[in-house]
Amino acid sequence: MSATYEDRYGLPLSAQGREAAEHYMEGIDRALALTIGAQASLEAAIAADADFAMAHIALAREFQYRGNIAAAQASKLQALQCMDSVTRRERQHTQALARAVDGDGPGALALIREHVQEFPRDAFLLKQADGPFGLIGFGGSQDRLEANFALLDSVAEAYGDDWWFLSAYAFAHNELGDHEHARRLVQRALELYPHSGHSAHTMAHVFFETGDHSGGVEFLEGWLPDFPRQAQIYSHLTWHLALFQLARGHPEHVLALYDQTLNPEVCPGAPLIALCDAAALLWRHDLYGLPRPAGSREAVAAFAARVFPRAGITFGDVHCALAYAAAGDIEALTQLTTQLRERLAQGKAPAGEAVPALVEALAAFARGDYGSAVQHLEPVADQVVRVGGSNAQREVFEDTLLQACLRAGRYAQAESLLRKRLARRPSARDMLWLQQAQPHPRDAPCCEA
Repeated sequence: MSATYEDRYGLPLSAQGREAAEHYMEGIDRALALTIGAQASLEAAIAADADFAMAHIALAREFQYRGNIAAAQASKLQALQCMDSVTRRERQHTQALARAVDGDGPGALALIREHVQEFPRDAFLLKQADGPFGLIGFGGSQDRLEANFALLDSVAEAYGDDWWFLSAYAFAHNELGDHEHARRLVQRALELYPHSGHSAHTMAHVFFETGDHSGGVEFLEGWLPDFPRQAQIYSHLTWHLALFQLARGHPEHVLALYDQTLNPEVCPGAPLIALCDAAALLWRHDLYGLPRPAGSREAVAAFAARVFPRAGITFGDVHCALAYAAAGDIEALTQLTTQLRERLAQGKAPAGEAVPALVEALAAFARGDYGSAVQHLEPVADQVVRVGGSNAQREVFEDTLLQACLRAGRYAQAESLLRKRLARRPSARDMLWLQQAQPHPRDAPCCEA
């Protein structure tokens, strides 16, 4: 049949009835806003039109985000069986997302890049490439931040004053250091759609990158109470709030947030987010010499082993390593390193040598061999961007390198790293660490770059 409805971006939809089209559009907006209800809206669209390919493939991607791979595959197959009467745009959209659901990130990204040059306002498809957990973000490229920005920049004119795009564009600006431009863009996004979890997340990153931890607390404590706890970004926004409280010197607030939301056993977020946020937050507690919940070392390590029993998702792998290192589980770290090196030899590790090197550094740190930790981590420090995630998420590995340098007596090296960070943004903790790095008359020899 011919497409008779249009989505919010003016793109035709091959839906059998207005009810299906409206439920689909609501589901897509909820997915773009990272709030609750996307799955329910897409399922309602399918109930109104069982042959609605676009709804099936969007639902497949939602299931994949949540780690429900069997349901994702079933929805993908259903979408591919409903392609007879779709437009060329919908066919290309569906085929690209099917590649993503199958785990073919490079193939999906290539199709998306080509597609959005012809259909730049295909926002849900563009979203799959964008962001710290997008196909570019997890693609293992050294220049992924620049590539992400370039893709968004190439279609910016087509979006105008669109709340989702403004937030995505702001995030890309912020990761590359253009914080004030990012702030203006995301403030406008929040004016247009105040309850967008995507925009709140971008704003949290602006506060983080500018070192405004008090501003971050004020913003999130004012914004989060009206946001649904079951939304996919809720727990991660809570993690940001915890980081701000940690920076302000309120570890008791952090532990309360952990107990309420960030403990993986109660976390409403997807398994990958639950692991990464808990492992990184508690590793920071260890680095900063702060108390952590009783039994949390073993509990987070057990969660990591249960949800990611084998290496395969790079960002998950390095956070499994944080969990195992905190628990002192050298055997698990050794097994993970072996699996990662096997994947590297098979050409299945897009982030390259940086990943096993990170894990080996964490194992050395866990053993108290801080000099070896520096030797493993320092040569790949500028490659850590390849593992994915945001600047804020990856900073835990730079913190680890700094603490390894300080504990190994490599004070000049620590001072150099700290001065570079302080040139970007203020930090009371970095100033304290800088004092610990001075004077340094008897430095151990620095490892070679």
